[in-house]
Amino acid sequence: MRIVVCVKQVPAVSQVSIDPETKRLKREGVQAALNPFDLYAIEQAVQLKENLGGEAIALSMGPRQAEMSVREAMAMGCDRGVLLCDRAFAGSDTWATSYALAAAVRRLGHVDLILCGKQAVDGDTAQVGPGLAAQLEWPQVTYVSMLMRADGDRLVVNRMHEEGYDEVEVDLPAVLMVVKDLNIPRVPTLRSVLAARRQPVEVWTAAEIGAGWKH
Repeated sequence: MRIVVCVKQVPAVSQVSIDPETKRLKREGVQAALNPFDLYAIEQAVQLKENLGGEAIALSMGPRQAEMSVREAMAMGCDRGVLLCDRAFAGSDTWATSYALAAAVRRLGHVDLILCGKQAVDGDTAQVGPGLAAQLEWPQVTYVSMLMRADGDRLVVNRMHEEGYDEVEVDLPAVLMVVKDLNIPRVPTLRSVLAARRQPVEVWTAAEIGAGWKH
């Protein structure tokens, strides 16, 4: 199974402040961290790879410093890391982000499954995962709290809602947005952290993914 897990670097929550004029988060000089909800998506991707074989690829979009979060995913067990980094991506909204990520997935070639955290803590829109599914025209399941069964063609998952959960069968390829009930993310070992630092992270521009952006 070939799995893409989308990750995002976000400001450390305790240090977030709002620009009073633009009403946007101040990111300059703020310590960055991997989006907490993405940890559960990474863990599930690695578990599936370990159980079924295949490859797990960490995919992110952001400035060059976002490479740190990609490497964290690689330290947890992802085999490969790709960062979409281009001045043309600056200020992208959720639609543009979904569009770029979908273009990158197409460039990767055959992909069976995309995993995303349910939302990013710096925006809380929960729109990029569903937007990615729409761009690719793949089925999607949100608020996935348990993976019941997996084979080469379909997954059976629990989808959490306010009154309990639904059991959903989804054909692959598909996009899943996961919640923290799904698993307990592993803590990378020192050896895996050092190995991830030595691995190359592929950096792709807007032109390389055919996104059609102009400066």
